[in-house]
Amino acid sequence: MTDARLLGDDESAFIAAARSNDAAQFAHLTERYRRELQVHCYRMLANYEDAQDMTQETFLRVWNKRESFKGHAALRTWLYRIATNACLDFLDKRNDRTPVPAALPGAGTEVLYLQPYPDRMLPEDPQESVVARETIELAFIVAVQNLPPRQRAVFILRDVLGWPASKAADALELTVASVTSALQRARVTMREQLPDRRLDWRTPATHELSDDERGVVKSYMDAHERNDLDGLTALLRDDLRFAMLPEPDTLVVMAKDAVDGWVAGGLFQRGYDDWRCIPTTVNLMPAAALYRRIPGDPEHRLYNIAVLHIVGGKIAELTGFDAAGKPWLSLPATL
Repeated sequence: MTDARLLGDDESAFIAAARSNDAAQFAHLTERYRRELQVHCYRMLANYEDAQDMTQETFLRVWNKRESFKGHAALRTWLYRIATNACLDFLDKRNDRTPVPAALPGAGTEVLYLQPYPDRMLPEDPQESVVARETIELAFIVAVQNLPPRQRAVFILRDVLGWPASKAADALELTVASVTSALQRARVTMREQLPDRRLDWRTPATHELSDDERGVVKSYMDAHERNDLDGLTALLRDDLRFAMLPEPDTLVVMAKDAVDGWVAGGLFQRGYDDWRCIPTTVNLMPAAALYRRIPGDPEHRLYNIAVLHIVGGKIAELTGFDAAGKPWLSLPATL
């Protein structure tokens, strides 16, 4: 991300709006950044609703600090600085926004507050906003949560947004040496968390689902609608990583254990044997929205959303989320 396009007119207009207390012009100038700032807050917080709140907090702070903007930095840079510090302040006050050790030995941590990010809320120009698929996928968002908050901020500003060390240091009120050290430590953690993933975050990446991904999603939905346990099992890699959020202690790292848990929970038995599904995407990842009809109910009601990471035509990671009561997912409540 660069500031070059914004230098000049936007900064002058913002300063004029600040001096005249022109709230309408202020809103016009800042609102265009809402989506990219919200994505930034989501990377920091891993929770869509928290990201919405902190984006709104950012705009409140920007309005309150509007007279302090002198145009020495680009307007976008100033907004990101305020958003980053709003997220850090939020994390300083919350003790429930850190990963917890998984109950399964050797399985790492669980991010119980993780929520999916609706693709419709991503910035419309991905090249301009640097929303590469790798930096919004669930695995990346989870990995980032394992960084301490200020180290997390350094990593996102430097390696995702491409800020120079001096700009990141100024935004976080750190020394350049501290930023450099924090980035080195963060990169080590990210390599440990994502050993099989591409780690060049600023290289453009495709946003389109592959034919393999579309095919697996269709087969996943078909298996549910047919109550086909064997067909569902055949779609899973043996080393499947599964979790159902926000429930704790649901993480498993073997397909057999996942399937056994689903069966024990009643999958394809009475009350869990009448499904309809629709394909969707969140976090630029393939997903299926599952609708369940219980006996006596004339409608299928939104139950959960299954987000899939597909490798070689098989589901390598399956993250389920309770989807009911989340209108921001823009899924119909019933089918």
